[in-house]
Amino acid sequence: MNRRFSNGLKTTLLFAGMWVVLLAVGALIANGTGSSMFIWLFAGIGLLSTFYSYWNSDKLAIRAMAARPVSEAEAPGLYAMVRELATAARQPMPRLYISPTAQPNAFATGRNPQNAAVCCTEGILRMLEPRELRAVLGHELMHVYNRDILTSSVAAAVAGLITAVSQFLLFFGGGDRERANPLALLATALLAPLAATMIQLAISRTREFDADEDGAQLTGDPLALAAALRKIEQGAAARPLQPTQRMENVSHMMIANPFRGGGMTKLFATHPPMNERIARLERMAGY
Repeated sequence: MNRRFSNGLKTTLLFAGMWVVLLAVGALIANGTGSSMFIWLFAGIGLLSTFYSYWNSDKLAIRAMAARPVSEAEAPGLYAMVRELATAARQPMPRLYISPTAQPNAFATGRNPQNAAVCCTEGILRMLEPRELRAVLGHELMHVYNRDILTSSVAAAVAGLITAVSQFLLFFGGGDRERANPLALLATALLAPLAATMIQLAISRTREFDADEDGAQLTGDPLALAAALRKIEQGAAARPLQPTQRMENVSHMMIANPFRGGGMTKLFATHPPMNERIARLERMAGY
């Protein structure tokens, strides 16, 4: 099966799993309260938050990284690489930003190619060779071209909605105790947010594999991306960022996990294991 089709199918199935969890929680609340009003209330809030985060994704991410716009006169090489890749993909030139962060990392954001922004940290610009940086830029542009911001925004909204209705279930217990099983209510209220989070993370990891593959096809150089990922992983581990709320909101957009990994944190990582990503890229190159 084609890897891209397989990853797309996996994303669809994961979204279906999130909606199954949401409907199950909603059914319990409706059964316990005799009304589905709260489900519609939380759904409305979820839709509004999704629209806001999706529409302003570029501004929120750039602000979180304290990035500044960079002109072509300041970074002619960076502009040349991005323009070449955007032209090859028949897409408009995105806005370019640089973040004053020592950790090597990069991300692209924007609700569509016409409103896209690419941000590189000072650390990644210093660390990578031009060929490796070009491969990273190809990966990041494919996140925009694949509409991954929409995918991640919807996944985050559904996960947040499941958490909200589960908390309602936990605190109010479904209302009518005679019609609701207290143990079922408690188990669902506790397990549903965990399930939603794990599915959301799985969607994020799947989109990373897609961006690796599609970016390597755009640049025609999967080994350059593999080499870049090795360096970025080492550099990110040496200079981990603090997991503030702002940083956690943007971390899934970055090419590598910006936080210190290990132990249970690997279970809740937004990125697939780096060695698996590198192995896939090497297979693309025939290794």
